[in-house]
Amino acid sequence: MTAEGTGARPSGARPFDARSFDGMPPDGMPPDAVPPAGRPPVTGDAPGRGVRRLVEVMDTLRSPGGCPWDAQQTHRSLVPYVLEEAHELAEAIESGDRVEMREELGDVLLQVLFHARLAQEHPTDPFDLDDVADGLTAKLVRRHPHVFAPVDPAPTDGQPHDGGSVDLHAQWDRIKKDEKNRTSVLDGIPVGQGALARGAKVLSRAHRAGVRVDTDRVAADHVAAASAPGSGSRTENASCGDAEVTEAGGTAAEATAAGVAEAGVAEAEVGARLLRLVAEAASAGVDAEAALRSALRSLDTAVRAAEAG
Repeated sequence: MTAEGTGARPSGARPFDARSFDGMPPDGMPPDAVPPAGRPPVTGDAPGRGVRRLVEVMDTLRSPGGCPWDAQQTHRSLVPYVLEEAHELAEAIESGDRVEMREELGDVLLQVLFHARLAQEHPTDPFDLDDVADGLTAKLVRRHPHVFAPVDPAPTDGQPHDGGSVDLHAQWDRIKKDEKNRTSVLDGIPVGQGALARGAKVLSRAHRAGVRVDTDRVAADHVAAASAPGSGSRTENASCGDAEVTEAGGTAAEATAAGVAEAGVAEAEVGARLLRLVAEAASAGVDAEAALRSALRSLDTAVRAAEAG
């Protein structure tokens, strides 16, 4: 069987090097061979043909004479669609529907293309899809020194230096911290991220950085703080108003404040329990957000069954 049939690199071919990869197969490698980096075989046109066609279509839609709706969009107006498509892709992946997954991957790709096309139009700081891809390529190479950094051809310890002993998560975080001049492990975690996912991310970052936090104590202190007199804005807001005296002898404002304070404590207790659950999931290696999505799919099924009678 030939090298072409096996996917092996033919004799004399230049090894694939992502640091100098220009989108074309290395010298001596047939277009349908598989580079060592694992790119799938090309069956037909050169790689990237589909993306280039997409860029052309996006340019047409955005240009004069194209789609009026596309012409009106901005980075900000597209934010809801980015979030929506990401959630739909996650749902397709977790459901195991490959047809749907392929379509949703396309929808996520559309968001990248759309934003890159919009970025070309910026009057002082334009960039395009190639700039985005070049930046991503450089980042991946930079953050994988165990793959792309020069390797000692004759290790003194007699063992292959394949990066197997490297804490890859810690290495990634360390490089990222240096690149962005971050001072805390929490820097860069979006405050708008879903609470379960953000909680898991905070715990993961802290753990990988060796920052030890007693989540049980944090949860208990959270409830205690909510229970302290005058602790919440809810109570403060509720205490403002006319001092109408009730039959029990207190004012209506005081009664309202007491009720709001109780609700605040109940909320804090629920939050504390959820925090403990997220920490429990993290300790067990379970994605809390994914676990809840899975349970919600069961709830969806039950609701639809109940509706059907």
